[in-house]
Amino acid sequence: MQKRKLGKSGLEVSALGFGCMGLNFLDGKGLDKKEAVMLLQSAVDRGITFFDTAEAYGPYTNEEIVGEALQPFRKDVVIATKFGCKNARPSEGLDSRPSTIRAVTEASLKRLKTDYIDLLYQHRVDPDVPIEEVAGTVKDLIQEGKVKYFGLSEAGAKTIKRAHAIQPVSALQSEYSLFWREPEQEIIPLLEELKIGFVPFSPLGKGFLTGIINTKLEDADRRNILPRFTEENIKANLVLVKALSEIAEDKGITTGQLALAWLLAQKPWIAPIPGTTKLHRLEENIASTDIVLTADELERIDTTVSGITLAGDRYPEFLQKQIDK
Repeated sequence: MQKRKLGKSGLEVSALGFGCMGLNFLDGKGLDKKEAVMLLQSAVDRGITFFDTAEAYGPYTNEEIVGEALQPFRKDVVIATKFGCKNARPSEGLDSRPSTIRAVTEASLKRLKTDYIDLLYQHRVDPDVPIEEVAGTVKDLIQEGKVKYFGLSEAGAKTIKRAHAIQPVSALQSEYSLFWREPEQEIIPLLEELKIGFVPFSPLGKGFLTGIINTKLEDADRRNILPRFTEENIKANLVLVKALSEIAEDKGITTGQLALAWLLAQKPWIAPIPGTTKLHRLEENIASTDIVLTADELERIDTTVSGITLAGDRYPEFLQKQIDK
């Protein structure tokens, strides 16, 4: 597996990470703990060194799975986790008070079975706590050896600049894919300027870009709350998948691999974190790191996607309010 450096911080990760949320939290079909541990260890065996979790996933149980799975490989892997949701539940709002950050960090360390967190993100920007206080608290945790690197998630340009002035931000995690390209407008140029790494979550459009979603989701699927995943919008947005599948077929790869290879081709400091519960999908994702898209192929993808207007908002209103501008 190729390695990538996230910005100028010195943080080195596998080109492709593993988003752990869906192991037991996302779509109503999570694995039991034993199965999840085995899958994560299979990811390590195949060269993945970068694993993303959060106290809010479960809540708490996802960190426990990650901690158990990665404990035997602790010195060889990078573990990212997050603080910032009230009572570890996004639906209850945000809480990034310094005392909360410290309490969450201590609890996460125990669940992750480690004495340091490689990359600690603020899960969402808390409008009630100045970002300077947040960055300062994480800076103290770094000086104490409990955290190595500071990250932000779904932060806007102004917040990134303010935080970075207090404690260098090593990585920004936000949604970015051929299903959601908004970061190209302002965020990616800023990250390049400040030399901050970018970690796209949902790089496969929450599974949509794999081409396996073409009808209404099952009732237990958590994506049902997302406007883009209503039955009507799924049908409307399949035009994107169809167009990409034609390009992928010409290349001799899957649509999901095309989507990941496209992301990896955007910048050398981008490390996507697709998640999966299936070993064959993990192997399919990993194979994308060896795919080289030519300039003509990248231009064809860009032209194709730019000509398609997608239906539905990214988030429902209560989650959209938590996105920093």
